[in-house]
Amino acid sequence: MLAIQNVSYAYTKGKSILKNINFNVKQGEYVALLGESGCGKSTLLEIIYGLMDLKEGTIFYGDKKLLGPKFNIIPGHPFMKYLAQDFSLMPFTTAAENVGEFLSNIYKEKKQARVKELLEVVDMSDFANTKVKNLSGGQKQRVAIARVLAKEPKILLLDEPFSHIDNFRKNNLRRRLFTYLKAQKISCIVATHDSTDALSFADTIHIIRNTNIIASGTPKEIYETPNSVYVASFFNEVNEIPYKLLNIQKKGTAVLYPEQLKIVEKSDLKATVLNSYFKGSFYLIEVKFHQQQIIIASHKEHTKGTLLNISL
Repeated sequence: MLAIQNVSYAYTKGKSILKNINFNVKQGEYVALLGESGCGKSTLLEIIYGLMDLKEGTIFYGDKKLLGPKFNIIPGHPFMKYLAQDFSLMPFTTAAENVGEFLSNIYKEKKQARVKELLEVVDMSDFANTKVKNLSGGQKQRVAIARVLAKEPKILLLDEPFSHIDNFRKNNLRRRLFTYLKAQKISCIVATHDSTDALSFADTIHIIRNTNIIASGTPKEIYETPNSVYVASFFNEVNEIPYKLLNIQKKGTAVLYPEQLKIVEKSDLKATVLNSYFKGSFYLIEVKFHQQQIIIASHKEHTKGTLLNISL
């Protein structure tokens, strides 16, 4: 098990980017670090991998304390692989040669089979013999993912692993990759600002804001019971409606996703349609409700100006 204990980090004195970060990663677990750009996600991955020295906090893998570059001739840990956003591929060699770069040439057939397997995982088999310099950004990213998997790491650190990949390929790649990691019992920590990466596939999510982890839990727990509007807004549109406007005798404000409101035939709650947004299998209906704009999910489009009855 990987244990991150009370980790804090500052690039300059008095200006922390991370404070008191604590979490564990079990074998085969997928942990998502979710947060806005600049919140410290990438820094945390670099710390875990051993590219930075810690002044505060400790990191253990089992009973072994993991140390930074001051204590290692070659930064990084042999049982761990880190894929940064710059890929670090060899442009004048093929996709297959990049994936197999660090695999032994003693057993060539075994090496070729391993490279073939990994290119299939990232859906790059058709480009095995294409030089990297001739690949698109998304294709390079997929080759880079296969490359870090080649030597079967126990822990994989991925920084925005799907940022360059087209949406029509992204969903299939996510399913292939995370199914493969689970089957191989490879622990995975992914830094991302894309909630889809986290919500659909992660075992545990940690949301980072203002140097701290502000929410932790399973995707279902965090989605259904967010502890703030900020947390909820990562996963969906969010409505903030005073309880009194919903005829609920309670102080404060309700935080509601669009699907938690519905359009009904009769209700004391009235709203006027402002816009309808087609989302494929449903519509998001923007309405005016008591001088504020809110969003409601609907199975059909509604004309601007229509008066709707709504309820929870």
